[in-house]
Amino acid sequence: MALTVSNVRKSFGDKKAVDGLSFEIGEPGVFGLLGTNGAGKTTTIRMILGIMNCDEGEILWDGKPVNRENVKYGYMPEERGIYPKVRVHDQLIYFGQLRGMSCHDASKAATLWLERLGVSEYARMNAEKLSKGNQQKIQLITALIHDPELIFLDEPFSSLDPINTDMFKSIIGQLIADKRTIVMSSHQMSTVEQYCRDLVILDRGRSVLRGNLHSIKAGYGHTNLTVGCDAKLFERVIPIAQKHGIKFLEQRADSCEFKITSDEYAHAFLRELIDSGIFPDRYEIREPSLHEIFIEKVGAAV
Repeated sequence: MALTVSNVRKSFGDKKAVDGLSFEIGEPGVFGLLGTNGAGKTTTIRMILGIMNCDEGEILWDGKPVNRENVKYGYMPEERGIYPKVRVHDQLIYFGQLRGMSCHDASKAATLWLERLGVSEYARMNAEKLSKGNQQKIQLITALIHDPELIFLDEPFSSLDPINTDMFKSIIGQLIADKRTIVMSSHQMSTVEQYCRDLVILDRGRSVLRGNLHSIKAGYGHTNLTVGCDAKLFERVIPIAQKHGIKFLEQRADSCEFKITSDEYAHAFLRELIDSGIFPDRYEIREPSLHEIFIEKVGAAV
């Protein structure tokens, strides 16, 4: 099964929300749909799902237009869509029936998911009485209750504490193992980097970068250097780096970040640090992170 988005455009008045976007997801796994606020991510998702029509272009799943007749899809929107004054279990049954499940099957699946996410005690409670994190769990269940094959997660980790974040991550890991296709939109670049094999970055409705994340990072080469040491030594470390043509970027509580143009400069820098009696507890030459690539591609427009 493949999702194909070809030259898709969408405007609202004079504003081009999505402008000639194309990408393909050829096999199961997690695909990253990234961009700043207003870049066109949510509009793209809504067009793929048929919630709104595109002005131009074509969107296909397994060679056919995406609709309820030819694809089981699940959608967890950024703007949460559960009913605040309806009991949790009742509305999960309702959402399951909307997706073609029988009342019995939806009730059984809802009970299983509530147990899995540790929120069974809230089944008979109105959703408005739940915390934001628990409401988010209910929203995730509405997206997954009918066992979809194509899943859209728009900012799935917002409002979650670390424990619940790990719980969501374990569910995503199981979905990957079950060969589901997941489109994830998130501002948490470390999480996207953890899961996404391929991605597209949008800026003002246009693609500014797309492809395999590993290949993208490898194409940059080793451009970044992290030096960790006692903060009292930073005033000695930074001048030595600059002496070797290494650009200082940022000072953190326990490390400094530098930009390098070659590994040789970094090695010479390390030798002089040691000769000067400075022994870093961390010295990492690396490719740029997805966060750093994202800032490079769209940061100037933010």
